[in-house]
Amino acid sequence: MNDPDTQTLIPTPELTATATGARAGASASEQEPILNLVAAIESILRQPRRVMYQLQQPGAGRLIVRMILVAVVCALTYGVVVGAFSGGEQFWAAPTKITVGLLLSVMICLPSLYIFACLSGSAVRPVEVVGFVSGLAMLMTILLVGFAPVAWIFSQSTESAVVMGALHLAFWSISSCFGLLFLRAGFNHQKNHSGGSIKIWMVIFVLVMLQMMTAMRPLIGTADTLLPVQRRFFVTHWLDCLKQDHDSESSRNDSTTR
Repeated sequence: MNDPDTQTLIPTPELTATATGARAGASASEQEPILNLVAAIESILRQPRRVMYQLQQPGAGRLIVRMILVAVVCALTYGVVVGAFSGGEQFWAAPTKITVGLLLSVMICLPSLYIFACLSGSAVRPVEVVGFVSGLAMLMTILLVGFAPVAWIFSQSTESAVVMGALHLAFWSISSCFGLLFLRAGFNHQKNHSGGSIKIWMVIFVLVMLQMMTAMRPLIGTADTLLPVQRRFFVTHWLDCLKQDHDSESSRNDSTTR
């Protein structure tokens, strides 16, 4: 005779399939394929788990290409708004620098993310790591485009490069937080125990992006050369900008009182 209690301990194909489906996608809508750019944008905003699930499936490379394409278009769009503060050559220089800086930051930090994930015992595949970072970049740049109208209003109503720099930095920080949360959720979605390593990588990624954009200066304002001649740490550069803005404001006040 078969013991009913023993039978319940033996995993059947139906139970195995159900458990796998619950882990990979919580509902049927989250398992629908992402076939175009619009679906990719809607998915990462409304159903990020749908993106995470598709990155586990065959053909994930097509989704990654779509996400990178969206990130490039959105970065170029926001870059035009950044360049609108100074006009002239900044209309093409700022978008180019922002897009190139974002792509370089991603490529520089991508190997370390995969290494950290492996060292922490994660079974994540390289294509999934690339997909998570591509999703990070796409979500971050989509949010920046959402902030673009606000940034444009300020760029047309103030002459202070420091104020505009602080505003763009605030928008970048908010967008980066949401992008990094998506990346972290991607690893948690696969039940990979790499939380500590991912947090370390997040800090590295933020620092690399800050330094990369400093190396691409000027993004706001103008300069005699397209790229800087001097090498500077981003904190030093910001402090110098604050000092120059303060000195300029003091000079204007002195001339007005006279």
